[in-house]
Amino acid sequence: MACDPEIRSYIVVDDRSTSHMAQENTLYQVARRRRRQYIEQSLISWLLRATALISVLTTIGIVLILVVQSYGFFTEVSIWDFVIGREWSPLFIPQKFGALPLVSGTLLVAAIAGIVSLTFGLGAAIFLSEYAPEGLRRILKPVLEVLAGIPTVVYGYFALTFITPILQNVFGSDRVIIFNALSAGLVMGLMIMPMVSTLSEDAMVAVPRSLRDAAYALGATRFEVATKVVIPAALSGIVASFILAVSRAIGETMIVKIAAGATPNLTLNPLESIQAMTAYIVQVSLGETSQGSLEYQTIFAVGLLLFVMTLAMNIVGRWVISRFRQVYE
Repeated sequence: MACDPEIRSYIVVDDRSTSHMAQENTLYQVARRRRRQYIEQSLISWLLRATALISVLTTIGIVLILVVQSYGFFTEVSIWDFVIGREWSPLFIPQKFGALPLVSGTLLVAAIAGIVSLTFGLGAAIFLSEYAPEGLRRILKPVLEVLAGIPTVVYGYFALTFITPILQNVFGSDRVIIFNALSAGLVMGLMIMPMVSTLSEDAMVAVPRSLRDAAYALGATRFEVATKVVIPAALSGIVASFILAVSRAIGETMIVKIAAGATPNLTLNPLESIQAMTAYIVQVSLGETSQGSLEYQTIFAVGLLLFVMTLAMNIVGRWVISRFRQVYE
């Protein structure tokens, strides 16, 4: 049926008005959505900035506390005597403030732990990345990472009650006393091994498959590919994992406090009792030393020295990573 021209014109005008209103509504919704996204992105950006700022301010605060509290100590004790002194007995008379026995004990335990973690951790990483099937890899990797979640006090008593008797049976109870650096270092190495294995395995998996295929095409065995191609290509990641693990070992407290003893002994013999820097901090922090005294200030002096050591390790690690880092596309 034919429509009246006047009515048709009204319909066309109404359709145009409806289309225009729908277009304006769509533009309004788009602008509203973009404004909401902008506000959300701004809030997230400021939240991330605040989080980063809190981390930076926390680090600055720790450094300031260590420096300020250590200043009173170093006004009475020479820095040189503190660093290279061979006798440490701040709680007895005559007082000796040579921190070298604490440093040597810390480095001895960390060295043993580093050897254990690098040996077993790198071996586990090679197996997971180059030998293990995907199904087995998905099972073993979480199992290894469980070791990092065990409380360190459990590791300490495990070293004291299980590892030390084994060492006494192997080397003789007359040579191995109940508190010794070897048991603490071995157990600490097992504790930090997941750091080395997980991070190293991630770095190895990131190596392009084309490098492996090229080595296999030249007749290399799987072991040769892993040791001569994959490890050199992932060296920066492996070094980073090792530096992180050793830094964790240097700052560990409960294992060395329980298993290594409390004897500030300047020795390289791992069968003897030693005292680590963190163990001394725990000893003095028990509340038996009056606050503000010179003995109390040794906590912060030792803590500052420990901070400088870990900072130096991280700087060296960053240099090694930047020196050997390889970027693949």
